[in-house]
Amino acid sequence: MTLEEKVAQMFVLQVYGTSADTTDPTAVAANQKLWGVDNPQQLIAKYHPGGIIYYAADPPNLVSPQQVAHLSNGIQQAAMHTRVPIPATITTDQEQGSIVTRVPAPFTQFPGAQALGAARSPQDAYTTSKITGQELKAIGITQDYAPDSDVNVNPANPVIGVRSPGSDPSLVAQIAPAEVDGYQAAGIIATAKHFPGHGDTDTDSHTGVPIINHTKEQWEKLDLPPFKADIAHGVDSIMTAHIIVPALDPSMDPATLSKPILTGILRDQLHYKGVIVTDALGMAGLRAKYGDDRIPVLAVKAGVDQLEKPPADDTGKGLYALQRDSLINAVKSGEISEARIDQSVYRILAQKLDHGLFQHPYVDESKVASRVGTPAHLAAEQRITDKTTTLVKNDALPLKKTGQKIFVTGYGVVTTQTLAADIAKRGAVTSVYQTGTTPSQATINQSVAQAQNNDVTVVTTNAAWNSTAQQNLVKALVATGKPVIVASVRDAYDIGYFTDVKNYLVTYGYTPASLESLTKVLFGEIKPKGKLPVMIPVAGHPDQTLYPYGYGLSFGK
Repeated sequence: MTLEEKVAQMFVLQVYGTSADTTDPTAVAANQKLWGVDNPQQLIAKYHPGGIIYYAADPPNLVSPQQVAHLSNGIQQAAMHTRVPIPATITTDQEQGSIVTRVPAPFTQFPGAQALGAARSPQDAYTTSKITGQELKAIGITQDYAPDSDVNVNPANPVIGVRSPGSDPSLVAQIAPAEVDGYQAAGIIATAKHFPGHGDTDTDSHTGVPIINHTKEQWEKLDLPPFKADIAHGVDSIMTAHIIVPALDPSMDPATLSKPILTGILRDQLHYKGVIVTDALGMAGLRAKYGDDRIPVLAVKAGVDQLEKPPADDTGKGLYALQRDSLINAVKSGEISEARIDQSVYRILAQKLDHGLFQHPYVDESKVASRVGTPAHLAAEQRITDKTTTLVKNDALPLKKTGQKIFVTGYGVVTTQTLAADIAKRGAVTSVYQTGTTPSQATINQSVAQAQNNDVTVVTTNAAWNSTAQQNLVKALVATGKPVIVASVRDAYDIGYFTDVKNYLVTYGYTPASLESLTKVLFGEIKPKGKLPVMIPVAGHPDQTLYPYGYGLSFGK
């Protein structure tokens, strides 16, 4: 391989289109703007990157399982026709749950990490990721940027939250490695993220520079255990975090660019031998201190092997060529040795070899329908999800199937409509009024008026801890005096901001299976089994406990 070919293997690029040879005008225009090519096939022929990352929108790569399988085969065909035929690593962020999910139904939609944490079942976490991995593999995706191994100890965390299994390091150190085992049992490259731990920040690294002020002792106690467990389970890949941890590296460089963190700790102390991949290179947490030309050089010097999703400049032109050439020039100038590049390329190629990509780069498109969203997989999805709903406060449950009038309001057009349909199947007369995440006063008034004409109101909230408008909606509904059931379909923390509610449940997501499980609990068809995977603090007082970790009510036999 030439130096340029080796450096290209270290990059994972985004591309637009639903087929490798797409002629769709929207996709072609997006590819031309970013890369100066029409489609994925031309991108690989021109740049021969080591990996491709799929996204679900703007314009999408992921529309249907059959289509994705065909796209994957087209990408691999292009990769195997370059001068040195090397199959592409095809990756995506399929964490499951409702927050970071790329592959749509009929792909099986399992609960996310925090719901799995509420269920307290490593076996269910393993099953979830194994089936997810089997379905990803069937459509040609070879790597998943999952599981999230962060310990979410900050209730105000805007970027992790329910993506983490919970706030207890021992719980995360059980759930995340079980997910690693499941993905890798299915032949998928698992990726633990975000090292050295993104769970205690109130800044989103996509838009700012998070600083984690844990002491080294706190980091070792809180953030380290899940990653140690992942490594012990042989995790294939670890993703870096664009966060600053002064106790681990006083230079104030982000972890992605920190040799003390990536080489000193991850390689030398933890003896990690797998592939180190960056989070997306376009995120603000990485770009605040250094120019885009220096970032890949510093990342490789720090210990990174794989560079994900180079950014675009202010005009929308992709900066891959700039970043690739910066690495090449760093080798030519002697700043980085070619032997150091070879180390990373050997790890990447060995990973592809170990996962059978050289032997079997293509998938059987005729078998996709029999491997994705199967009845057995969907049954497992519902069975596992049924263990996750957490009942925190109860005055009116279970509801009786007596044909009462139930009003469903709150977050989400699809969420509220799906929930109302599930409730109606139990014999209730339902009505729906979706209010979104920031309802106006007029919207709140309309919701209250409808609540007064019904027997019971079920209101869904989504990060209401960060939405005064949603808090006001719930308080106004409670003030009607009619029974109100609040179901948080994301974070557990919402009840801290409306403590007067008498009925409160948490689903940690709003997949169809999550809403079906919620409905089953509402009507007493199943017992609520979930236990809080985080502590719920008193609003405005993060150190004061409103409901402790592990809390959860039940009823029935």
